[in-house]
Amino acid sequence: MNKKLTEMTPYVGDYMPYLYDGSSNEGLRTCNVYAIHLFPEGPGEMEVDGKRYPIHKRTLVFLRPGQPHAFHISPRQPLSSYNLYFDLWERDNPRSLNRTFYRYPERYQLHTGTPELRCDELDALPSVSTLQPFPLLFDLFQTIAKQFDELSLYRAEAINSLFYSWMLSWHNALHTRQPSDYRIVRLLSKLDAHPELREPVADWWKSCGLKRTYFHELFLRETGLTPKAYQHKQLMRRAAHLLQESDASITAIAEKLGYPSIHPFSRHFSAYYGTSPRQFRLSPIPRHR
Repeated sequence: MNKKLTEMTPYVGDYMPYLYDGSSNEGLRTCNVYAIHLFPEGPGEMEVDGKRYPIHKRTLVFLRPGQPHAFHISPRQPLSSYNLYFDLWERDNPRSLNRTFYRYPERYQLHTGTPELRCDELDALPSVSTLQPFPLLFDLFQTIAKQFDELSLYRAEAINSLFYSWMLSWHNALHTRQPSDYRIVRLLSKLDAHPELREPVADWWKSCGLKRTYFHELFLRETGLTPKAYQHKQLMRRAAHLLQESDASITAIAEKLGYPSIHPFSRHFSAYYGTSPRQFRLSPIPRHR
């Protein structure tokens, strides 16, 4: 039976900060539980299943039970790492509390490993990736590691809940379009903070130092939306937030968002959410659009 990622019951059995310095124990090996190694800095190399990957700033390595791996780190440039060892489908008898390494040529003993259930979503997660585009995920992982050492009461419950959230957030981040062009990222940060300014799109490409045609092509490629559609989406999201979180009248909200009157605002909002601003305020619908 194919499991969903939401059916995980993660148990973080151990956290270990480690400084990789090219020593012999970093050679080819396997582990009987799941592991994540997060490198804040580079450079270096990571070998997984016989393939080498570069280690750069915020490189994340996700290893399955029994997966052969090795660390190729120069003694002249040692690298620190946050290392978490965990089970994903077993809480009653978590193997990660007493993980076992098998170093080559010693063979991995399957019967010692933590359970691995069929989960296509989990299988699709990359063995080596980067958290550079996801600073919140990087910060949360650091928080999990820090709290593992510091919490004394309900540590397992808190850590496992945080890690469950982290795994789902990581999966979501990998399947969500993430702009990477620095000009578009900088522009989006400004637009998201103040959608009510409703600046002319012509100002956008000028602020990016781009010609009109190339800007529109780049914006569509980076966000999946035209500039006008993106502007409208953020404006409607701000409208929904104001309707739910403030006591301002609908007329005042329309004015705050730059509408000349309540009527065009109501038409736009109703077309976007399928309900009027007044009805939305009485019975809010999810704002995930």
